[in-house]
Amino acid sequence: MSGQTPRQTARQILTFAVVGAVNTATYYVLYLLFLTRLPYLAAHVLAFSLSMVGSFFLNARFTYRTRPTWRKFLLFPLTNATNFVITTLGVYVIVDVLGAGSRFAPLLASAAAIPVTFVVSRRVLLPGADTVPEAATPR
Repeated sequence: MSGQTPRQTARQILTFAVVGAVNTATYYVLYLLFLTRLPYLAAHVLAFSLSMVGSFFLNARFTYRTRPTWRKFLLFPLTNATNFVITTLGVYVIVDVLGAGSRFAPLLASAAAIPVTFVVSRRVLLPGADTVPEAATPR
């Protein structure tokens, strides 16, 4: 474990969820704004990229309370790739395997992706947080 109390971990999870909500709202507002001047795909890519940069800094500052570095910044897109893969697989399972409707499948799949995305972002922004220092290991 990371040496954190359950309360500290719970705070991180809550803050991560709030940052995710802010990030989603930021993406959508930017998407709509860019859509007035750009084709939809360009608007999506630009809004997604800018909101991901914002997400990096918000998570570094508020969720994990760590100093942003170039290394962390360059690794941070792994969190979005993880989210994309899990959400995509989740939508497929919900719609094609379970036979549920496609309208709400992305929301359910996104909710399922949150814990995994949290773990990946924690590993990127707090390297070594999930390992026990050797001195703290009981013998």
